[in-house]
Amino acid sequence: MANLQLDWTEQELLADDRIDDPLVVRGVVCHGGYADGRYVSPRGRFRRAAIEAWQQNHRDTFGTDVLDAPLDAFPPHYPTLEQARLLLRHGVREPVIGILTRVGTVEGYGGAIRELAPKGDVQRHFAEDVRGTATAHLAKGLLEAHARDESGWGEQAGHDRMWYAVRDIAFEDPLDEDGVAELRALMDQAAAGVAMPAPISTPHHDDLDQQLLALIAFMARVLFIEIRAFHAFAWAEALLADSDLVAGDGAAAQLVSCIRQDEAPHVDYLRTVLSEMRARTFVGGSGKRYDGAELIDTIWQRCLSDSLGAGDRRNRAVTDALIGTALDGRRDGRELREEFDRLAG
Repeated sequence: MANLQLDWTEQELLADDRIDDPLVVRGVVCHGGYADGRYVSPRGRFRRAAIEAWQQNHRDTFGTDVLDAPLDAFPPHYPTLEQARLLLRHGVREPVIGILTRVGTVEGYGGAIRELAPKGDVQRHFAEDVRGTATAHLAKGLLEAHARDESGWGEQAGHDRMWYAVRDIAFEDPLDEDGVAELRALMDQAAAGVAMPAPISTPHHDDLDQQLLALIAFMARVLFIEIRAFHAFAWAEALLADSDLVAGDGAAAQLVSCIRQDEAPHVDYLRTVLSEMRARTFVGGSGKRYDGAELIDTIWQRCLSDSLGAGDRRNRAVTDALIGTALDGRRDGRELREEFDRLAG
C-alpha cells in the first residue's frame, strides 16, 4: 500500500497520453487519437493508474472488493442483432438511425455530471479519513474528465458528436435539422408514456447534505446506464461492421469501438467512489452519524431497480415507436413485424 500513489492533481487527471495522430472524423477533431497504430482514449495518462491505485487502497484498507453490477444483470439490447439486420435488409433504416441519435443525445447529457461536484472539503461529510481516495478527487478532475469525455471540450468533440458521426457515416447523412427535431419529438413522446421513477428518498438520512445525496444517486444511475450501454455498444459495433447493410466500409463500427474503450474508466471510478463511501460513516449537519453501507445499499438497489424496470420499459417504448412509425403504411409492414417478433426467440 505504501507504494501506491493516491494523490493526484486535477491537471494530471485531465492529462492525455502521447499520440501520433489525433482522431479526426469527417473533418471534426475528436478526443483521443492514435499511437503506434492503436487508439488511445482521452485523459488517460494518469487517470487509469489513479483509479487502479484507489481500488487497491480500498481493498487493502477494508478487505473488500469494489462494488460491481455484472453486465449479465441487464437484459440484452433491444432490438437484437438479428432483428436489426432484418429491418436493414428490407430497407427499414429509421429505427437504427433513431437509436444511434438517442445514444448520442444521452451521452451529451453526461456533461451535466460536473454540475454536481461537491462544494468545499468533502471530508466534512465523513467520519473516517478520505484522503487518497477517488471520493476526495471527485471535484479535482474525476467528474470533469467524465463530463469532457461525454460532451466534448472546446472544439474537441466528445461522445455525443461521435455517435452522431457514427450514424452519419453508416447511413450517409440521413437527417437534416428538421429531421433530427422530428425524430427527437417522436422519441420524447414515446418515452413520456412511461412514468418516470419517483425521486429517491432516504428519510432516515434527512440530516445529510442534499447535494451530496443527489450526487450519489446521479452517480449510481449513470453507473447503471454505462454498464447497460456495453450491450448497446457491442450491438452497434457488430451491426455497423456489416458493409452489406450499412455504408462506410466499417468506419462507423471502428468509431464505436473507440467510444467503448473510452467508457471503461467511467464505470471503474464510479464503482470505486460508491465503494469507498459505502465503507465509511457519513456525518450529517448536526453531527449525527449514518452507516455508509445502509445508505449506499439503499440508493444502489433503488437505482438498479429503476434501471431494470422503468428504464428498460422506456427504452423498449422508444424502440417500438420507431419501428411502428417506420413500418406503418408499408404493404409488407405486418409481415415484417411478425418476422421481427419471431426473431426475438
